[in-house]
Amino acid sequence: MINLAAVSIRKRYFMDWLSIIPPIVAVVVVLWRKEVIIALLLAIFSAELLLLSQSWQAPMLAVLNTIERIVGVFDSADNARLILFSLLVGALIAFIRHSGGVAAMVASLVNRGVAKNGKQAALLTSAVGGVIFVESNLSVLTAGILSRGLFDKFGLSRAKLAYIIDSTSAPVCILILLNGWGAFILVLLNNYEFGASSVAVLWGTVHLNFYPIVTLVIVFFTALTGRYYGPLAHSRTDRADHAHESGEIVATKARYMIVPLSVMIFGMLAFMYWTGNGDLAAGNGSKSVLYATTIATLVAYLQMLMAGLSDHIRLVRIGFGGMSELLPLVAIVLLALALGGSLSDLGTGTYIARLVAGNLPEFLIPAMLFLAGALISFSTGTSWGTFAILIPLGMPLAVSLEMPPSLLLGAILGGGVFGDHCSPISDTTAVSAIASGCDLLEHVKTQLPYALVGGGIALVLYVIVGAVLL
Repeated sequence: MINLAAVSIRKRYFMDWLSIIPPIVAVVVVLWRKEVIIALLLAIFSAELLLLSQSWQAPMLAVLNTIERIVGVFDSADNARLILFSLLVGALIAFIRHSGGVAAMVASLVNRGVAKNGKQAALLTSAVGGVIFVESNLSVLTAGILSRGLFDKFGLSRAKLAYIIDSTSAPVCILILLNGWGAFILVLLNNYEFGASSVAVLWGTVHLNFYPIVTLVIVFFTALTGRYYGPLAHSRTDRADHAHESGEIVATKARYMIVPLSVMIFGMLAFMYWTGNGDLAAGNGSKSVLYATTIATLVAYLQMLMAGLSDHIRLVRIGFGGMSELLPLVAIVLLALALGGSLSDLGTGTYIARLVAGNLPEFLIPAMLFLAGALISFSTGTSWGTFAILIPLGMPLAVSLEMPPSLLLGAILGGGVFGDHCSPISDTTAVSAIASGCDLLEHVKTQLPYALVGGGIALVLYVIVGAVLL
């Protein structure tokens, strides 16, 4: 007699194992063909193929489902806002550039002695990225726009700029947590009974969230010393690559850059406060960043129009020209979001979590939760999804085994940010490339060694702390 239950279990485990194929496809094709869009399309197709029942129609249906999965990205208002934001950023950058504000700001910073050389420019960029902790995309955008001209002036590559802004934004945001991440995590924590409040548990992660701490130490050391290693040290610094951004544009007034950026920053804070009904941390990040960027773009347009720097027809062309420059990266963001949906339905993250955090000694649990978070976030490109998967796995362990909840939570948060920080299919990685004007693959290739070093140090620290505290 056939044991149907055993057959069902074997089939389920087989499908669980297959669920890691799509992210592997994405990474392999990226490394092989250097084509992110093709890699993402093939990964989505393979995921949709696995989701279908085995039949001769499966390949054709998988093609159709791939199209529908991409279309379905727009079913989420947050996803649609992110894509619109990514397009508007192109127009905003183009307006600020063509106004002469960037050139004027660079000249002003140099003349005032704020940025006399490459090291000071890198430190200034790190500081700007670290100060703006309300939203990671806002942080990288502000620091990227401010520092593009400075990095070009001192012969620093855009890959170095992308590394610095990406390595300060997400780590600072996950440490301070006065943002959408903090609100989301608190909602998840409220489902469990700890010896302390959920807020206390969350704030207790600050000194136990080793990955962002190590990452910030490395990036500030790099900026301070001006020493770069690995592929980043050999990244291209040819100013001709970005000659179209300066061209014949003459420096005018720094306010043409300062005013739109200020509107974007303070607008983001105001909209976070408004959408959170008076609670900044509970605000809607996707709404706030889109609204703030839209208003900043309008302000940049009006400044140029009212100052007589350009007429309406030319400004429209400049705006759409800026958007068109970012279309390949916007397409990557769209496909990355679609792949995230496919992997969620496939259960890839859940399988990796079970695989890594299986039967383990207690002292290794924090390290394994960090490793699981790193693998899930790198494979799926989402920190939010990683938190949603691992917090329900890790917090019951903290309660039942009487382990420090802040330690386990810190490991989960750090692991989630690892992938968000360096995965080629992460929207944050793509936005960092957009903000710095760096090729996405070059950004991933040059930043990954730093992320792996930081992740390795964090993993060792969790083993040591786990052995001491548990």
